[in-house]
Amino acid sequence: MSLQTLDATRPAPAPNVAPTGGLGPAIELDNVTRRFLTPDGKSMTALKDFTMTVDRGEFACVVGPTGCGKSTTLNLVTGLARPSAGEVRVMGGPVTGIHKDVGFVFQADALFPWRSVLDNVAAGPLFRGVAKEKAYAKASDWIARVGLSRFEKHYPHQLSGGMRKRVALAQTFINEPKILLMDEPFSALDVQTRTNMQDELLDLWSDSGASVVFVTHDLEEAVALADKVYVLTAGPATVKSIYHIDLPRPRVMTEIRYDPAFVEKCRVIWGDLREEVQIGQRRALDSGH
Repeated sequence: MSLQTLDATRPAPAPNVAPTGGLGPAIELDNVTRRFLTPDGKSMTALKDFTMTVDRGEFACVVGPTGCGKSTTLNLVTGLARPSAGEVRVMGGPVTGIHKDVGFVFQADALFPWRSVLDNVAAGPLFRGVAKEKAYAKASDWIARVGLSRFEKHYPHQLSGGMRKRVALAQTFINEPKILLMDEPFSALDVQTRTNMQDELLDLWSDSGASVVFVTHDLEEAVALADKVYVLTAGPATVKSIYHIDLPRPRVMTEIRYDPAFVEKCRVIWGDLREEVQIGQRRALDSGH
């Protein structure tokens, strides 16, 4: 099965019409450069001439060498960081601050340790002005959807790592985000729990219609989840190549990894990614880090 690979320096233009409803892309980073000052006052470039498009309802994964700037792309979409050059657009408009339609799932738990599971999940709707009774009813429904009804009154320290991630997903999806940004959310979990959480995520995403940008170091995770995989260069990051993943959906994580087409896609993409990983390792050795 062939793979479509696009040259990073000149990525293929995104279609003007997204797959759903004739609307434009959910996320656009157009020739973006991001510089910032290091603690010792030096200027560092995290992203350079970076272009990425995510259509509405699309699941995109971003892979690249350690420290290349993958997480910076998410910060630009949230509005937590501003581009030094180029433009970032969300739902067709420029990013001027934190967008209400964007949800974020971090690598570390973002749960309030002093609040119960129910209180944590209800916090978002309450903050957005939803009436208390309605917010808690909605929270209870989402907790049930992630299989934690029996743990509504538990506190985060009483939950396993996988259970806390389920709470984090409920906490995010309850706000009905149109865009979901995920920064290595499952990397700290054991293999079995991680696989279960990946299936859980795909189920929730398929029902939501949200657009996803998922940053990961795990190439197999990226190929198994995504419609499209972006491979970034060693920092400063730009898009080296884009791979369209045409494996059929719905996907079951425990099964798809044995699909010959999946194995071949991982092999080809790794050949591309490995070059950048090796460049990053050589730079680290040369700098003495």
